[in-house]
Amino acid sequence: MMIFGGLMALFAGIAAIAEDDVFVATRNYAFEYSLTGWGWIHMILGAVIVVAGFSLFTGALWARGVAVVLAGLGAVSNFLWIPYAPFWALALLAIDIFVIWAVCAGPRHSSDTPAR
Repeated sequence: MMIFGGLMALFAGIAAIAEDDVFVATRNYAFEYSLTGWGWIHMILGAVIVVAGFSLFTGALWARGVAVVLAGLGAVSNFLWIPYAPFWALALLAIDIFVIWAVCAGPRHSSDTPAR
């Protein structure tokens, strides 16, 4: 899921950089920023999230910590992306929250269950 979320953020960033007319900003929103600038942020963050997603396959503890931090940054960036693409941003926000939950919960093995 983390690799998928990173790829989708990467594609959203590319779309924002390539053609600013793809996204329509709502007026009178609480914050306003450059769409191209946030496109670059989404593109770079998406690429880093994809790399971190692949590093999770190693099973290393540091990869889980990095994954939680990057998924949290992805969730914040997708929250700030809501004025431009509400459904896309909310879907990616849900994926980022799911990734944080899945990485923090970790694998469940039968040996982890306490004896009765």
